[in-house]
Parts: sequence; C-alpha cells; structure tokens
Amino acid sequence: MCRWLAYSGTPVLLDTILYKPAHSLIDQSLHARMGVETTNGDGFGIGWYTQTSGIDTPAVMRDVGPAWNNRNLREIAQHVTSPLFFAHIRASTGTAVQQTNCHPFRHGRWLWMHNGSIAGFHEMRRELCVAVEPSLFPGMEGTTDSEVMFYLALTLGLEEDPPGAVARMVGLVERTGRAHGVENPMQMTVAVTDGESLWAFRYASGGGARSLYYSTRVDSLRALHPDVSFLQELSDETRLVVSEPLGDLPGAWNEVPEHSYGVVRPGDDHLRPFVPAA
Repeated sequence: MCRWLAYSGTPVLLDTILYKPAHSLIDQSLHARMGVETTNGDGFGIGWYTQTSGIDTPAVMRDVGPAWNNRNLREIAQHVTSPLFFAHIRASTGTAVQQTNCHPFRHGRWLWMHNGSIAGFHEMRRELCVAVEPSLFPGMEGTTDSEVMFYLALTLGLEEDPPGAVARMVGLVERTGRAHGVENPMQMTVAVTDGESLWAFRYASGGGARSLYYSTRVDSLRALHPDVSFLQELSDETRLVVSEPLGDLPGAWNEVPEHSYGVVRPGDDHLRPFVPAA
C-alpha cells in the first residue's frame, strides 16, 4: 500500500516534517513499520498551499522515482514554507508507475490522497468511471482507484459536504463491488482538504483498516515535554495526521479509531463515526 502525512498549523519548512523526524515519511519510504510493504518506492508527491495573495490553488509536485533519493524533493523541502501540506509515498497495488498515478490529486482548491485499495477495481472500473459527473471526467488523468474515488466524491458533493460525499462515494463503491461478487471492496485511509479545513477518514468494508494516527494537542505536548524546543514554535492549532507515527515521543500520537473520520480546522477539531451512505 502507501504511506502519507497531512500537516496543518504554523507555517513550517517542508523539510522540518518530511526529513527531520526520526521516523520521517522519507524514512518510511524505505522502512515502513505498519504498512503492507516495508518499501514504498513507486513514486511520491507533495501538495502545498501558500499564503501568497491571489493564488487560490495548491502547488503539486509528483514523480515516479522513490522519495528517498530525489534531489528535487530535497531542494523543494528546504526552501518551501507552508501552513498546510500533503505528502504521499506510493506502493502500487497494480496500476502503472507513472506521474498521473501519484498522489496527491488536485481539483481546484482541493487535494486528495489515499492509502488502500478497491478490491476488484479492474472489474468494476468502467462502471465507477461512468458514475463520474461528465464535466469532471476530463480531469481524470491516471488509472488508479484512488483518483476515481476522488472524482466520485467530487461528483457526490465533496465541495459542499466532504463527510457526506465520502460516505456516498464509499456506499456506491460497496454496492458496485457486491454486484460484482466482492463482499468487502473498500480499504482506505483518506485525507482531503480545501486549504482551510482537513478531513481524514479510516474505514474498511470488512474491518482491519490500514493504520492512521493524529498528533496530540500542542499545548498538552508542551506540558509533557517542556524541554522540546520545536514545540515552543508551534501554535496550539497545529496538527499532523499520519499513516504511522513520525517518532517515539511519549504521548505524541493517538490512533484514529476504525470507521471514523476527523476534522482539523482552527478552533474546531473533532472525531466522528463514519458510516457509508445507503
């Protein structure tokens, strides 16, 4: 499968999160502890928002090589500061290793990334693609189940109601899968953002969803670890959502419950149950 992280909070250099932690996402590209594969070398991508006036869409950089030795990624990470960014390292589940299949995917202000798979996707791919709104369909460039999930969610109201749209998307995939004889088609952790709020989902049709964690409130971490200087530089609103913890700092990480989703936004973080729509 894949590994990913989503950051929201005090603007930081991407390098601070992508490279410096003991078990950073770059380290996970070679030494993942909780993924299906130890190595995630089938491409990578980053998407980030800037505070530049007049720029409404996030920047995206994707490549097909492994993240651990990409000089362009290292260069960007050492010079780009962002208050909200996504990063993803890919382990293909059968679709081609090409730039258009690397995450995150972008539509307007929106970014989307996924870890997991749709079981039986190749058999139901045409049916799912036909369900995408015709005006959105030209935006799909790749061949992954992840991108189809994104465009189905957009079709089903993502821009107005992200949790509801993802629930409707999963419900559609499950109904389609079962019509094709696949009892438990959906396996996912998903992150999606409009540049202001961040939603993260953990769900699997038959249980056993892929790992997902969120960081403890920064003010609580400062109380636990007053000697950690990095925490002094972050606002109380800063949050990380990750496929697996970036380090072993006691009290820093909390597992997202299965069949739930979380919302990260200034002053209003919460976890709620996730139920696919009938």
